[in-house]
Amino acid sequence: MHITDTPTRSSKGIRPIAVGVLVGVASLLVYLFVGAQNETLELQQSLTTQVEQLAHTQTQLDSLSRVLDARIADVRRLGGNVGNLETVKARLEADKQRLTHDLRFSVRTYDQRIRQYGAFLASRNADLRLIREENSNLANRARALEEERELVLSENAGLRYDRDELSRAVATFSAQNDDLKRKVTLASAMRALDVQVRSLTESGRERQGGVYRASRTDRLKILFTLAANPLATKNTKDIYLRVLDPNGSVLSDDRIGGTLSYEGNAIGYSMRQPVAFDNNDQSVELVYRRDSPYRPGPYTVELYAEGFRIGQGEFMLK
Repeated sequence: MHITDTPTRSSKGIRPIAVGVLVGVASLLVYLFVGAQNETLELQQSLTTQVEQLAHTQTQLDSLSRVLDARIADVRRLGGNVGNLETVKARLEADKQRLTHDLRFSVRTYDQRIRQYGAFLASRNADLRLIREENSNLANRARALEEERELVLSENAGLRYDRDELSRAVATFSAQNDDLKRKVTLASAMRALDVQVRSLTESGRERQGGVYRASRTDRLKILFTLAANPLATKNTKDIYLRVLDPNGSVLSDDRIGGTLSYEGNAIGYSMRQPVAFDNNDQSVELVYRRDSPYRPGPYTVELYAEGFRIGQGEFMLK
């Protein structure tokens, strides 16, 4: 009887242990299952957010593309040069194509490009309005002058004009002619479009994006497009660069800096560079270097030529 009872008691002791092990394994499986579901939900939410950002960016780029097509058509109707517009359109289409397979998609990067495209379109819209207004004003003024000329000729043929009246008419004509010359001078001013500022390290490595580290910035590269203008003269133009620090002061060294005249005042500039202007939407690069280090903060660059401010841009140093 002693030999028979021993296995029975052992079996009764093993059962609770087995049940406890099974409960522990079940609890572990439930924990792992719930954790996997939470990770899957977070991944789905992240993917959904990225897809929405991609779709929004694609919609903005498509909208800009349609607006560019309309501007190109408008400029062609007015007989203008569409080379610069087509260059920007090609760049935008490349960004759209890159977006479809950009594994390192960054909303901040594309938002910055979209703002640059928007600023470019705004500048071209202003140019388009100015050309239309000037064409209309010049046509009206030409008709008025022609009518005055015909009147003077008629009075002269009939010997009915008064000498003093004729003198006043000539004075008025001269004043109007001077006004037309001033408007033609304004219309012939150059424009620097799509102004970009890039950072160059001491070893020559180039960085772009508009935000750079002050400690790694040795030189500044300024890139822009000199827009074609049928009223501008093809010759060598002196391009003046002003770099304004976070306090609004001009960065200027005696070695390359100086002063220029703008709106009757003498203002300082950071550097001057002659450029052979070919009146064909040419790309221009300026490289500025100073001996002392740059301070962190927002900077502004301004470009001047022939007494006019022709463009500006911004960048940030951290």
